[in-house]
Amino acid sequence: MKGSTYRRCSCRDPKTGKELGTSCPKRNSKNHCTYSIRQELSPRADGSRRSFARGGYDSRKAAQADLDHVRALLGLAESDDPEGTELISAMLAEVSSEKTPLPDVEETRRRLNAGQDLVGSLTVSEWLDRWLAGKRIRKSGVSRYETDVRVHLKPHIGDRRLDRLRVSHLSEMFTAITDANAEILEQNAQRRAAVEELASVPWKGLGNRARRKAMKTAIDAMPPFRRVTGPSTRQHVKATLRAALNEAIGQQIITFNPASHVEIDPVRKPKALVWTDERVARWQQTGEKPSPVMVWTPEQTGAFLDFVAADRLYAMWHLVAFRGLRRGEACGQPWSETNLDRHSLTVTGQLVQDGWDVEASEPKTDSGFRVVALDDDTVSVLERHRKQQEADRAEWGPAWVDTGLVFTQEDGSWLHPGKVTDLFERLVAASGLPPIRLHDLRHGAATLMLAAGIDVKIVSDTLGHSDTRITRDIYQSVLPHVGKSSAEATAKLVPLQRKAEAEKAARKVAKAAQKAKEKAKAQAKAEKKKARKKPKK
Repeated sequence: MKGSTYRRCSCRDPKTGKELGTSCPKRNSKNHCTYSIRQELSPRADGSRRSFARGGYDSRKAAQADLDHVRALLGLAESDDPEGTELISAMLAEVSSEKTPLPDVEETRRRLNAGQDLVGSLTVSEWLDRWLAGKRIRKSGVSRYETDVRVHLKPHIGDRRLDRLRVSHLSEMFTAITDANAEILEQNAQRRAAVEELASVPWKGLGNRARRKAMKTAIDAMPPFRRVTGPSTRQHVKATLRAALNEAIGQQIITFNPASHVEIDPVRKPKALVWTDERVARWQQTGEKPSPVMVWTPEQTGAFLDFVAADRLYAMWHLVAFRGLRRGEACGQPWSETNLDRHSLTVTGQLVQDGWDVEASEPKTDSGFRVVALDDDTVSVLERHRKQQEADRAEWGPAWVDTGLVFTQEDGSWLHPGKVTDLFERLVAASGLPPIRLHDLRHGAATLMLAAGIDVKIVSDTLGHSDTRITRDIYQSVLPHVGKSSAEATAKLVPLQRKAEAEKAARKVAKAAQKAKEKAKAQAKAEKKKARKKPKK
């Protein structure tokens, strides 16, 4: 295909406005004209011609260098590869039209061999849309990814070219999120103060009514209450971007994942704490929980189960408290996977929320598929529950919804996990016990198993953890009497001289106290005897 460099004069005739071209009197002057290049490309599908053209070069050498660059790009496609020739010609036509820099030859070769877009103009936003469209996971998981993309990633880095995304861009994004958090907190505080001030203004009186109206108008103009983007959410945003960019690397669109190298504040997961008497007393005084994750003692768990013994879903509370099923697993447990004769149930599914909608889903991980052993008392509780369910089925008759699940609504239909949580919180409040979440009842089951001396591997398998380290990390706290017994057993293993001396001194003190007590008793007896012998007047 033909190509050349040539000099061009852009001077115009002042009368006609046309370029003078070769008739310009200054054409032969040094540095007056610029150089241009033109390279023929393969014709379009309709047979029309197209070419690469570019001007404004200061020297013939510079123009020739770019012409050689264009020819090198054209040479990437083999003579028997019309598709490759068409792709490169289309790319060069676009570069010429948009006046963008010529792409690197080796990078273009890599993209051509990998079947990728030859012009690296794919934005982060476009790639995230393409990545989300290809996700084949449960709907709730995709919704979480979509939230991260819509709320955080697209607004901050969506317009950036994917192949030019850097660690510094992500650091700027997370800094902006932190700054926005400070602004949100300030705006929330202002709105809260205004609402509290409005509540203090009396309703009666013309002046008060006018003031209240003005304050309401001011409050309506304020930004609404908003949640800040906490450390856990920021980590999830980072994980979402990292997963999307890893797939881009897998498709050879990019070669570096900046999300794997950006540093943000780590998430410190709260440790489970037991509701000791001291913590309960403090909660009763202040209403504050010592930790977001609180666990009942065996006595408190027993008190709650006694309190809800007549509740229709008692068997569910009992199962979660002793066997540690997750909320969704308990709601989605079928009778077909519950073998009371063999004292076991198999977790094979769950009910999960997508917004407020409910859908059936498999366990999130392979470790979620598991067999859970049942004790005699739990089996008896489930047998009574099944009999009650059969009675409910007979009462509802044709209106009964046969879902085949262990725990259902009164008509046999699915339980809503969110409503189950609300019911549990109301029952806890009514019981007068210190507050825990429904998931904390699962934590309590784990703590009870560890306190009973069950091997951590068995506890981990029962809970459906993928690694025993997860079990150890979450359940660092133990019940008070278990910790005391452990401390005493440890202390007895080390012989201490000061300990023996202290015990000897204690025995000496006790012996002296006993002698003093006996002496005082003898003196009192003697005085009493002397008083009886004293003659009467």
